[in-house]
Amino acid sequence: MSVEPAALAADPWTCPEWNRAALLTIDTQVDFVEGGASPIPGTAAVVPAIARLLEAFRAAERPIIHVIRLYSGDDIDLPRRTLLASGAPVVRPGSPGSQLSPPLRPPGAPELDAGKLLAGEFQPLGPAEWAMWKPRWGAFHRTGLDGFLRGLDVSTVVVAGCNFPNCPRAAVLGASEHDYRVVVAADAISGVDARHLEEAARLGALHASAEAIAASI
Repeated sequence: MSVEPAALAADPWTCPEWNRAALLTIDTQVDFVEGGASPIPGTAAVVPAIARLLEAFRAAERPIIHVIRLYSGDDIDLPRRTLLASGAPVVRPGSPGSQLSPPLRPPGAPELDAGKLLAGEFQPLGPAEWAMWKPRWGAFHRTGLDGFLRGLDVSTVVVAGCNFPNCPRAAVLGASEHDYRVVVAADAISGVDARHLEEAARLGALHASAEAIAASI
């Protein structure tokens, strides 16, 4: 049975609380965008929509967390170990490809500090904007994200970024498991289709366009 967005938006337990919302961008790094070492189809095309969300959240002074991957040492998910053992230069710590895609970087932001991120720190990039590292698919798995968001009084997370079938899907699941209200930015995530949105709705996740979310913020 599918769940209609209107029902989720009307439900007092799942409707977004926009004044307590945070934006999560997932894997919006140079290597995963067109021209990078491991470009993910469709990611370059959604960068403008992600940029629109960032603009709105920055203007509203709402929290933004850029959730990134860094492949370092042996702490790598199993399906990627063969690829990285072959020498593939994908989001290596400190590499240009590991940095946030230029259109999405906050004005005047420093480069990502791999040492701090791999140590579990939330690196400030601008007012109410940080980067964090996740060691696996999910943004909440083995990270301090839940505690960090609770400290900011966040109740609602908006998910955007790279390749819904993998890491954004895991972020949606993790947010739902931690009792956040979840909004999928449907046109600001590469690899998403109607079935993904229906499956996310079964977890209580609303979906909306970047423009609609920006207007709500």
